[in-house]
Amino acid sequence: MTACADLKIPAKLVPVFLADNVRYRGAFGGRGSAKTRTFALMTAVRAYQAAEAGKSGVILCGREYMNSLEDSSMEEVKQAIRATPFLNDYFEIGEKFIRTKNRLVSYVFCGLRQNLDSIKSKARILIAWVDEAESVSEIAWRKLRPTVREHGSEIWVTWNPEKDGSATDKRFRKTPPKKSIIVEMNYNDNAWFPDVLEEERLEDLATLDYADYAWIWEGAYLENSDKQVLAGRYEVKNFSDDLWKKAERLLFGADFGFAKDPNTLIREFILDNCLYIEYEAYGNAVELDEMWKFYAGKDGATEKQLKEWAHGDNIKYPGIPEARKWAIKADSARPETISKLKKEGFNISAAKKWAGSVEDGITHLRGFKKIIIHPRCKETAKEARLYSYKTDRITGEVLPVIVDANNHCWDAVRYGLDGYIKSRGGFFTTKR
Repeated sequence: MTACADLKIPAKLVPVFLADNVRYRGAFGGRGSAKTRTFALMTAVRAYQAAEAGKSGVILCGREYMNSLEDSSMEEVKQAIRATPFLNDYFEIGEKFIRTKNRLVSYVFCGLRQNLDSIKSKARILIAWVDEAESVSEIAWRKLRPTVREHGSEIWVTWNPEKDGSATDKRFRKTPPKKSIIVEMNYNDNAWFPDVLEEERLEDLATLDYADYAWIWEGAYLENSDKQVLAGRYEVKNFSDDLWKKAERLLFGADFGFAKDPNTLIREFILDNCLYIEYEAYGNAVELDEMWKFYAGKDGATEKQLKEWAHGDNIKYPGIPEARKWAIKADSARPETISKLKKEGFNISAAKKWAGSVEDGITHLRGFKKIIIHPRCKETAKEARLYSYKTDRITGEVLPVIVDANNHCWDAVRYGLDGYIKSRGGFFTTKR
């Protein structure tokens, strides 16, 4: 790919296009990530490479619906070619066509819903790129895949997720097929993110509900707010690192996990009936012997621990300021972990639980005037959006049953509020 050395491609997408023995390449995410622009550019690069090698065929660019070329990806491809000198010299571009000058490779633009059956007649599809693929049906995918059957042919897919469970999301995000490389791309992955979009993003962050903001800019699903446990009760925004000094105290809560479930430690405080969440530690597969690093980081290490620190890769353990100084309330289900951390010098004890303690905790959280999450607490903000009640599979009705998922940070938040959250007539227990 010597001719591609100077292409402007976001770093996160470089391995997507350099990977060998791949049938499916794709990217999903929010606005301004440059995924569509990059995939348009790379279709032209691949067309160039195929034509230079004497290979003939078509680049198929599809969307679910396309009533005219104005609804297609044609303009994106044209702009990508014109902005790249060696491609601009190699292609013929007309009002309704794009092809290499040697006529070996040409583009075809179509709507999958209207033109799917006619696609089968398109000779030698080298690449099928489906953009805005969120709405593509399962039937369309089933028909398209065997249509792209040339040796070495590929299917590329780009989309902005909207709802959990769409055919595209299930097929390429939840359970990607073999020989695939699919990545998430958002505005912060685009080194050339324009100032005009940054202004729009900041305005949306300040004015929109965070769930709507996350859908537009961070590749999140557009959630049903009625089922969100914390809907309308939280916002994500910056606040001063020394604001906590105006509060009565700091609160720390810890939830334990290892493989599938993460370890979490949350630092929070209460001020003017608002709950501020200002630091998080979030990690999978944190070994018990490394928990002190996970909690306190280098700045919170003892003299003995600093010697151990020098002999390992500890970049992934920044720790949370003041974690060794203040009391930590933790999940009572792991007394052995609590005991180990006590020996490491932490003031940690089990938070009380009782029948209905989760529900009582949520009621308490929703009783705050506002829950304010610092933007550096990315997993806490993500879980705030995803933590939800069950819905009836048939009717879509929201049920009074909390889904036991996307709650690790919020379990830690609840434990940190031990003593503040009161039982509404339940009894204390060590089990959840």
